[in-house]
Amino acid sequence: MKNVLVLVHDDEGQEARLQAAFDLVRGVRGHLTCVDVVAVPVFIGDYLGAGGDALLLTDEKARESRNAAAVKTRLAHEDVPYDWVDATGDPAACVRDAAKLADLIVVNRKLDGEWYPDMTEIAGELVLKSRKPVLAVPEGARRLDLTGNVVIAWDGSDSAEAAMRAALPLLALAQSVTLLQINDGSIALQASEAAQYLARHDIRADVQIEEGRGAKVHEILATVLRSRNAAYVVMGGFDHARWVESLFGGVTRAMLEQSPVPVLLAH
Repeated sequence: MKNVLVLVHDDEGQEARLQAAFDLVRGVRGHLTCVDVVAVPVFIGDYLGAGGDALLLTDEKARESRNAAAVKTRLAHEDVPYDWVDATGDPAACVRDAAKLADLIVVNRKLDGEWYPDMTEIAGELVLKSRKPVLAVPEGARRLDLTGNVVIAWDGSDSAEAAMRAALPLLALAQSVTLLQINDGSIALQASEAAQYLARHDIRADVQIEEGRGAKVHEILATVLRSRNAAYVVMGGFDHARWVESLFGGVTRAMLEQSPVPVLLAH
């Protein structure tokens, strides 16, 4: 995991994204790609017409130009090698197009005080369509402690396996790793087998089993994250069809909306 990509955009989540990306690049001695996106809501035209769209786009370009200048000035003083990509359009599509050779994409989970950009939707689209692991950080996060405690939400699914494999370089840096298995009747492969897999990579993992019948999985997970003082959580993303997740919720969406710590997702 050497190539980290981060979304640059002037919104309330940018500081958290940048801090997490800096910590990642320093921790793995990697390289940072900054994708600076000029984004305008596509449905604005339905209300304002072409003239209104042009004014909004001009304002967005001016604001993002100032933001880019500030971030580049800051990068000159950060101890990270980087390159820069300018893009205009839908944020998820712009990031996906720039992520062909990325090992990890850094965005936010849901922004607490803004409706646009819709970071929950952006993160979900990237998890499903980029086929890259995605780190979704809370708006208020100010660091990513790679040497802290890590929880892997394990259900034995293909997505959980993919997330764990993607996280191996980071798990090797962690103080502790906990494989959390919540028995809700859907475990495809036992956490003990995942622990054996990690051991072969010289990563020791404890197994914690919780009974989940009749309880909400994301609430159990959030409780364990707090009790373990977790730095971040690793989990599979959208194990069910996306339209099912949209209609009935799902653990992935709940964590993107509410997780108290950064979430590393893979599909």
